[in-house]
Amino acid sequence: MSTPVPDVRMSPAAAAGLVASREISIRLKSKAYRISTAVTLLLIVAGILVIKLISGNGGADAKVGFTTATAGFSAPLQAAGKTLGETIETTQVPDEAAGRAKLADGSLDALLTGDGTSVHVQVKKDLDGKFANVLQLVSQQVAVGQQVTALGGDPARFQAAVASAKFVEDPPLEQPYDYNGQQLVLGIIAGILIYMSLLMNGQIVAQGVVEEKTSRVVELLLSTIKPWQLMAGKVLGIGAVGLIQMIVIGVGGLVAGLAMDVLTISVSAAVGTVVWLIVWYLLGFLMYSIVFAALGALVSRQEDVGGVTTPALMFVIAGYVIGISVLPSDPGNTFVEVLSVIPVFSPTLMPMRLAMGGVPVWEAVVSVGLVVLLIPGLIWFAARIYRNAVMRTGAKVKLRDALRAA
Repeated sequence: MSTPVPDVRMSPAAAAGLVASREISIRLKSKAYRISTAVTLLLIVAGILVIKLISGNGGADAKVGFTTATAGFSAPLQAAGKTLGETIETTQVPDEAAGRAKLADGSLDALLTGDGTSVHVQVKKDLDGKFANVLQLVSQQVAVGQQVTALGGDPARFQAAVASAKFVEDPPLEQPYDYNGQQLVLGIIAGILIYMSLLMNGQIVAQGVVEEKTSRVVELLLSTIKPWQLMAGKVLGIGAVGLIQMIVIGVGGLVAGLAMDVLTISVSAAVGTVVWLIVWYLLGFLMYSIVFAALGALVSRQEDVGGVTTPALMFVIAGYVIGISVLPSDPGNTFVEVLSVIPVFSPTLMPMRLAMGGVPVWEAVVSVGLVVLLIPGLIWFAARIYRNAVMRTGAKVKLRDALRAA
């Protein structure tokens, strides 16, 4: 009686896992991967350090000196600056000569001179435009005070009455979101990281497919596993490596920002930004990389990868460009809000908006849900192209032929 031969075929999950583990092992050992991760992290830490150094230089927008004769302008100058959103630091100098010496060595940005009846200012080179607006406002106040005095009135009472006059603002129809400057910066950084990761790792997937085609390794692999298992393993493996890189950069930057006291927002908000960054990297990479794998299967030369993946990359680039161009100056832009829910733009736009804050919960849920619903259809679409094109070498396979082949 013959002994039955055991079934040694791998399960689909095991086959995909085997390919994924191979990709992870190869990519993690790559010097280029390690160097790019280290350089990106160093750039972020260096940027945080620069922000720390800049923010540590006082905080005044302008340092102004005044003499005994112009001492009366000190308080109005600070008040006018506050009105126009400028922080003015004033200091008294012994005389004009001492003030000019401080101008020359950079200790002062401006010096108020004259007899105190009108505003005279001296600077080292150029007069800052915002500070000029402050001086203009003070000059107008001085002129009004002089006219009130000439008419027999009290300038101090007049200025107090003007200062106390306020309009009454009724409650808005919708409560606006108060965007924090640091959140805006985090949003931009999140968009840049997502963009770079999708761009680089997506291209790596396509290039890896072409590399296996040209080296004929794919023929050996497909003799033991199915095409879709090979594609899934490659996507999962490269995606895992990219995820490790994203976590290292995101967590490293977060820790550096908190350690240097550059990030003053709550820890929960900062951690939430990193979590959403990882979530959208996974969703975006999975969505685009399976498409890149299919498109890479259409060609047999590395030189052709860029051309065949460009249509898909344009959506990534468009989302990124729109995000960094519009959101910093207009975080609540309606057009960007709509685009950020559309799956092809969500991976770059939604994490930027989430980091900036003010995104309704339903928008975040809908954007994630639409991408999750789209992914199965993309897997079917990409698997069909990959299966029908990956074994064909030579001339570029037309997309309609790959879809039509049995």
